[in-house]
Amino acid sequence: MKRHQAIRLLSVAVAAAAATGAVQAQSANSLNTVKLGVTYYQTHSKTDGITGLGVPAGADAKVGNATTVIGTYERQIAPDVGLEVVLGVPPTIKAEGAGNVAFLGEVLSAKNVAPTVFAVYHFGQAGQTLRPYAGVGVNYTKFTGVSTPYGWKVSLTDSWGLAAQAGVDYALSPSLGLWTSIAKVQVKSKLVAVGASVLQSTIDFRPITYSAGVSYKY
Repeated sequence: MKRHQAIRLLSVAVAAAAATGAVQAQSANSLNTVKLGVTYYQTHSKTDGITGLGVPAGADAKVGNATTVIGTYERQIAPDVGLEVVLGVPPTIKAEGAGNVAFLGEVLSAKNVAPTVFAVYHFGQAGQTLRPYAGVGVNYTKFTGVSTPYGWKVSLTDSWGLAAQAGVDYALSPSLGLWTSIAKVQVKSKLVAVGASVLQSTIDFRPITYSAGVSYKY
């Protein structure tokens, strides 16, 4: 993610913090937060095209979106700062032919295991009912179960990239709450398909995730 994009997300969280003021008593000893929710994984994929013997010029692929269940654990390490680990049930990501090979339909299916670690800063004061937060971190994505209906042997390389998020926590009680967030992650992988010839492409997934769920502090 580019620096100005991360700054933009932080600016949104700061603006939200200025609008909050409702206060609710919360336990000062709650150092851990567990969250469970649903994530919509929206890809904005871009490739360098598909190359290989017998592949027509302009051949390409487009990656679709997915929805999955997500879980997070955050440990408070300072009054307003925490370390958060995010991991979801691996969603199935599918790709369809595009450009001159759009007639092929679905050409690829894979699951992505994508743990992400964030350093999170919580704006405002502890005890606010509505408390925005923002975080930056690192994502690791591993693709499993990669397959194609055309019988080729397909692989996708692992990916390391930066991640940024902005969100809001809403306290229902000192322990229970609701949350929502948006995150942008760098995910880029090299595709290699071996069959009658060798096909190659680099896919920049450029995902944005929209998440919401419930939280528990203890």
